[in-house]
Amino acid sequence: MTNLPKSYLTHLECPECGRRFDADQVQTYCPDCRSPLMARYDLARLRGDATREQFGQRPRGMWRWAELLPVRDPRYRLTLGEGDTPLLPLARTGAALGMDALFVKDEALNPTGSFKARGLCAAVSRALELGVREFVIPTAGNAGGALAAYAGRAGAPAHIYMPADTPRANQIEVQAAGADLHLVNGLINDAAREAGAEAAARGWFDVSTFKEPYRCEGKKTMGLELAEAFGWRLPDVILYPTGGGTGLVGMWKAFAELEALGWIGSQRPRMVSVQADGCAPIVRAFQQGAPRAEAWQNAHTLASGLRVPAVFADRQVLQALRESNGTALAVSDEDITAAQSELARGEGIFAAPEGAATLAGLHQLRQSGWIAAHETVVLFNTGSGLKYI
Repeated sequence: MTNLPKSYLTHLECPECGRRFDADQVQTYCPDCRSPLMARYDLARLRGDATREQFGQRPRGMWRWAELLPVRDPRYRLTLGEGDTPLLPLARTGAALGMDALFVKDEALNPTGSFKARGLCAAVSRALELGVREFVIPTAGNAGGALAAYAGRAGAPAHIYMPADTPRANQIEVQAAGADLHLVNGLINDAAREAGAEAAARGWFDVSTFKEPYRCEGKKTMGLELAEAFGWRLPDVILYPTGGGTGLVGMWKAFAELEALGWIGSQRPRMVSVQADGCAPIVRAFQQGAPRAEAWQNAHTLASGLRVPAVFADRQVLQALRESNGTALAVSDEDITAAQSELARGEGIFAAPEGAATLAGLHQLRQSGWIAAHETVVLFNTGSGLKYI
């Protein structure tokens, strides 16, 4: 990795109030706005220093986008082979839906079997570079496994707080990597309270969703890869399963950076947030035209990654949906299960329930006519169904 170029990171910024923060100090979120912080790069200089074609000529993996990622010293760029997941055409499923160009971005092929590997790779790498040596996370499952893996790779202690009914595979994965597992009676927000209290008392660094700036940077590489795969023209629609929303916000950020670099035009996909009808705070806020999403009461769904009652980055998620002329919709657990079977039988893809939710959402949007037959559409399968057995 030592031959990769330097990062063009300049500072962090609150998207709500515009306040700048020093990127070379450990940061969390804006204390005034309680908003995530966004990493900013010297895109004008990078535009003069590099061409988009250069990135495709490098060894595959997330760190080939080093200029647009936050780690300055290549020695801290941890890797387990994350990134460059396949973009697969869904010819049979598309034909059944009367669609010409349907694809899935299959994040199940990441290390630890989910897209969480991208975000935690970036967050842990940057935190280590800034001197952090012990980590904690509340998780619905896959993020905990990813933190355990990358902390294990770095030889750093990690403490994972997850609901007691999290799939057993996630629990075993955490323990196998040597992390400290805490099972919590309740949901991810209950795990977050316990993790936050321990972090404050013990000095552990909390890598909760959007409570630090760099998980979003790892996730945005999904958007960079999509743009490259489609010849630097973005698809018409992206359906994304939304718990905390890091990937959706990250991709929207990636598209803005690519346009600033002159590598894509102003055309954007319509972003679609898919949630479970037993936990749909973003859907409710979007439909009501509200600027914030209220916490969802009595959250329940078989898709554990969608069981996120309170979304810290709700403003950023809703902004991306509205700016893109996108939408948000909820699907039932029954429809998720049916879509999971449809993908496995029709395409050979054993998707996580969260990923299958996007196909369930697509059925709704095709039936209503919101998505046309000729449009290029990408579903995101965020993880492997094997994690839920």
